[in-house]
Amino acid sequence: MSNVPNKTSCSPSSATLTIPAKPYPFSFQPCRTALLIIDMQRDFLLAGGFGEIQGGSLADVQACIEPTRRLLEASRAAGLAIFHTREGHKPDLSDCPSSKLVRQAAAPHSPNPRSEKQHKLVIGDRGEMGRLLVRGEYGHDIVDELKPLPNEVVIDKPGKGAFWDTDLMHRLKAHGITHILVAGVTTECCVATTFREANDRGFECCAVTEATAGYNPSFKTSSLDMLHWSQGLFGFVSDLQPLLECLGPLSVSPNPSLGDGQTPPQTPPEWDGDVSISGLMAAYRSGLSPATVIESLYSRIEAYEQVNPGSWILRLSKEDILSAARDLATKHPDRGKLPPLFGIPFTVKDSIDVAGLPTTTACAPLSRIPAESAPVYTSVVECGALFLGKSNLDQLATGLSGQRSPYGACSSVCHRDFISGGSSSGSAVQVGAKLCSFSLATDTAGSGRVPAMFNGVVGYKPTRGTVPFVGITPACLSLDCVAVIASSVGDARLVWQNIEGYDERDPYAKPRMGMLLRCVDAIGPQANQFTFGIPPPEVLAGVCSAPYRRLFADTVARLQRMGGTLKPVDWEPFKKAGDLLYDGSFVLERMASLPDLVASSSSSSSSSINASEGLGATTLAKTWLRAKEKELHPVITTLFTAALERPTTPADVFRDLQKQALYTAQVRNHIFTREEGGVDVMVVPTAPTHFTTREMQEEPIARNSVLGTFTHAGNVLDLCGIAVPAGRFDAVELERQEGELPFGVTFLGGSGLDAEVLGIASRFEEEAARDGLTE
Repeated sequence: MSNVPNKTSCSPSSATLTIPAKPYPFSFQPCRTALLIIDMQRDFLLAGGFGEIQGGSLADVQACIEPTRRLLEASRAAGLAIFHTREGHKPDLSDCPSSKLVRQAAAPHSPNPRSEKQHKLVIGDRGEMGRLLVRGEYGHDIVDELKPLPNEVVIDKPGKGAFWDTDLMHRLKAHGITHILVAGVTTECCVATTFREANDRGFECCAVTEATAGYNPSFKTSSLDMLHWSQGLFGFVSDLQPLLECLGPLSVSPNPSLGDGQTPPQTPPEWDGDVSISGLMAAYRSGLSPATVIESLYSRIEAYEQVNPGSWILRLSKEDILSAARDLATKHPDRGKLPPLFGIPFTVKDSIDVAGLPTTTACAPLSRIPAESAPVYTSVVECGALFLGKSNLDQLATGLSGQRSPYGACSSVCHRDFISGGSSSGSAVQVGAKLCSFSLATDTAGSGRVPAMFNGVVGYKPTRGTVPFVGITPACLSLDCVAVIASSVGDARLVWQNIEGYDERDPYAKPRMGMLLRCVDAIGPQANQFTFGIPPPEVLAGVCSAPYRRLFADTVARLQRMGGTLKPVDWEPFKKAGDLLYDGSFVLERMASLPDLVASSSSSSSSSINASEGLGATTLAKTWLRAKEKELHPVITTLFTAALERPTTPADVFRDLQKQALYTAQVRNHIFTREEGGVDVMVVPTAPTHFTTREMQEEPIARNSVLGTFTHAGNVLDLCGIAVPAGRFDAVELERQEGELPFGVTFLGGSGLDAEVLGIASRFEEEAARDGLTE
């Protein structure tokens, strides 16, 4: 294994801080706390905006701009997550209820002398800064003093409360937030409403007195008093200065921009070799050049290729990557305002499109050069990540061994005699060997989880449909999802935050607003308690190797020490769902990604689905397999031929779909539920054992099936899951003479429960590191 350091802890921001507050001191962990700045928009704060037109006192609200700026700068320096909201509506006002639109305009005449200009214009009317409270208009945006940075979240809300009809709850949970510092305008309206909404959802909130204001000072005082009334009925209220003093020691001041002609030249820091996202971002803020990282990293890549070849299908030239690194540094000269993935080196599995480069899926007959990149690739590049190349995989993304590619087969980074796992073999090896910070992969039957474990890294499979599966060669489209392979749970989580989203081109996409989210347990014993289930002892004993059984038992004990409660769970839905994947008709969906003879030269991946349409689909697929046999891996040919030879009827397909729906409902309603008998997560060994390359060559299909014992059900049941390292053991336990091998477990959660699963996995990762089980 590599000796390059890997830093995963969020310390010192994990320490608990306490500030004076009403009704009693407010305690929070910076790494779990967000600053939420509400509606500091031109329309509410500047002359000619909606606030002034409605009769608001600008002097009162403008007084909070400078305190809010100070709070924002201190929070940024301390590494807090930053969220901004903007109240406004779609240009067609389709999200603006009539009660809000016409209420004030229809109000009786007021004797107030200011009423002559009040209510003459309403939402959507044109004012001095564009249409009032309409998204995209100049007045709708945030004032210059508080302009969001590229790595900060901006929530556009149609109502007074920031949680109504927005994905704020999801975004906060995705960041692991439990505590919120609240600022903005107006105290009596949007701030108080949002504060109360957050309290209902379980967040622990504290309003900052000087950083919030309203159009009526007496209303501000009363509103804040109501928030902390009755021993903190809704939360806390604190003054600004104690908070600034508390955050001050956490401040990390970035190096001034280099080469700007004004700042004296400084000697750039040396790179310590740490490829973790948190480590690199800290180094970049201190002045490290992305080009310096690439120079060193490329040497590491070339040296490792001599040791364990076969992880790459395509690698960009060193000159091209260096050019991109220099362009990136030029584009972002201010080290205090870097995008979230600035200079982070990454790769993609070669089933993911990058415009102008071949997408092979490790299958030359299907190779094509796309004109457009996959959205997941575009998202990370727009966040500043540096693309290195395309990773090897099991052909057609079919397999869990990493031994089915005509482009070569790499071994585990931990032991050269053992398989790397697949199908995302190259991705896991590159992250495990610290050749990149993360890799974008895919997962259908465990392809993002099994190789992660075999290389001692993290493999995260989000809920299907929450990350766009567009511009990616499908393996089994209804079950496919994007996976993130990274060195830590935190790094995987950060990448996920920047690639998730709804894409209407993805037929299986899930809108964020369509998922029911659980409340947050921010304080008390509940904050550290969780329930979990495991496979039955007879299942573990029947399939797992001896070291895996021992280390899994250690994992269960560790989870219980962390506050977990082990509960009995019905394993049958998981087993039956896993069996559907290859023993039922679902395997035939893989034929849908094979082109017929007419469409085989098509450059559009979507046209390949036409092969499954019509009475001749099976015949065409068989013909294609025979015609391309020499270019296909022998195991792939055997698998697909056997699938096509099965006497499957249309009725069989529908029966299997109905079984899938039944098993999915069973785990949703009886297992991943907070009602009695339910659990927060299922914990399983990621795989039952680790085969050598020779063992896999001897029985490539049967042993591949064994590897999927605990992963096959994941996407069939619409679960989310993350594979996490959980220990190491001597290879002699698997009858090898020397070396160590990794062990890992996967945390599985219900659809849309990614934040809960990531939270428990992150705590487990920290506990395992403290116990010396991981690097």
